[in-house]
Amino acid sequence: MTFDYIIVGAGSSGCLLANRLSAQSNHRILLLEAGGEDSDKSIHIPLAFSKLFRSAFDWNDDSAPQVHMNNRRMYQPRGKVLGGSSSINAMIYIRGHRADYDQWAALGNNGWSYEDVLPYFRRFEQNLEFDDAYHGTSGELTVSRGRHHHRLSKLLLQAAAEAGYPLNSDFNGTVQEGFGFYQVTQRAGQRCSAAKAFLEPVRHRSNLTVATTATAHRILWEGKKAVGLEYEQDHQPIKAYAKREVILCAGSFNSPQLLMLSGVGPGEELQKQGIEVVHHLPGVGQNLQDHLLAGCVYHTHLKNTLDSAERFPWSVRYLLQYLLWKKGVLSSNVAECGGFLRSQPELQAPDLQWHFSPGYFLRHGFDNPKTGNGLGLGMTLIYPHSRGKVQLKTPDPKDRPDIDPNYLADERDIQTLVRGYRITERIMAQPAFAPYLRSRFMPPPEVETEPAVVEYLRGWAQSLYHPVGTCKMGQDEMSVVDEHLAVRGIRNLRVADASIMPVIVRGNTNAPAMMIAEKAADMIQKAITF
Repeated sequence: MTFDYIIVGAGSSGCLLANRLSAQSNHRILLLEAGGEDSDKSIHIPLAFSKLFRSAFDWNDDSAPQVHMNNRRMYQPRGKVLGGSSSINAMIYIRGHRADYDQWAALGNNGWSYEDVLPYFRRFEQNLEFDDAYHGTSGELTVSRGRHHHRLSKLLLQAAAEAGYPLNSDFNGTVQEGFGFYQVTQRAGQRCSAAKAFLEPVRHRSNLTVATTATAHRILWEGKKAVGLEYEQDHQPIKAYAKREVILCAGSFNSPQLLMLSGVGPGEELQKQGIEVVHHLPGVGQNLQDHLLAGCVYHTHLKNTLDSAERFPWSVRYLLQYLLWKKGVLSSNVAECGGFLRSQPELQAPDLQWHFSPGYFLRHGFDNPKTGNGLGLGMTLIYPHSRGKVQLKTPDPKDRPDIDPNYLADERDIQTLVRGYRITERIMAQPAFAPYLRSRFMPPPEVETEPAVVEYLRGWAQSLYHPVGTCKMGQDEMSVVDEHLAVRGIRNLRVADASIMPVIVRGNTNAPAMMIAEKAADMIQKAITF
């Protein structure tokens, strides 16, 4: 089989890229996805997203023991289904801060400043709430105001204002700082994943082949030129060839893994695995960054929180409401509102983000109490200084890689989280919440001193599911791709997903991953050579 382009990974980046490249009818595109179809109803019901964790739609990864997190192995959900992680995430639409992209450009990545990337965000966005210089309305990805805002979520905004923090109606506009309701990638009360937005409308194109349950094994070479890909489907090995390019959109764990399996990466490490070195590129798998989430959870007197969605008789009422009108509790994305703040006034941009849930959400939703009702406010470290890595465990493509985010290795990160914890306490102590809080559930009431807070954070903080950076874009010796996303030292091979971020963005990473693909498509279609 011969194609013009082979795209590995039908996630946030891959679906958009397949849409754009297949728009030219003279180009034949092969899109590979290791997972299956996105037909399960739980994918499309917003409130059900955590039900997809540890399921067939998840790669089910765990980190290596985290030295600075009480040696815990920490869960790392990644979507293994059409739409990738956009099919299992909480649907929050955040681009990041202007300073993020300006920093990318300052690192030598020409064409990646905020002003450079804004048009690409606007191109794929169909915003139903805003129509201005910061938002697009004619794209495929529906961005809307959530259909369900619980009264507790509204109280969070009131409490934040009482604590002296600004309110913000649009985190993707002129200012990121403040508290407000999140825009979500939902269409008529249902998830609008990358598969729904970009792949479903064009899947009929005769020049686009979508192969599901197809796991990439290795890139095929002629010298240092990528000429195709070997993959497995239905237990059968298949080779496909690319006349123009192989493009990796497999994410921050799988893209570096595939490069290393194919002989591109730290040469000494590859040799230890018995892999022939095609090109020594020491930065492959390095520079892993992620956002950490922790916070406070409370018991509430209210009986109709999100916790009631699976409890009779509320569950019957909510299900009917959703089936008939696609409204109500089941249309909630759980983290309905939140905000961004600088933990220190001298900072250029926010280093903390908050997510509020009008219900329990403990350990990814796995440990929620079976009775009672709760609410939680979690702060997220969105500008971490710690860096980790992804390495091969074995040379077998069926084995998962060794994932070591190295959380809280840098002391600055734990100090930022402590400051965020105190802000969280302050917000939850405001009069707006006083009539509704019964007691604090997590952390236990005795956690008050700074050492106790630090120990709590090390023992309970979790990933917010935003791994990036393992195929970073840049000009230094640890860079994997250049500003055109071309793999350094290799021909006809690009990476176009969140792994190329040199520095993680301040906010949820789904929208930036789509922007990266949009810009990649533009560069490819303008026939930039390398």
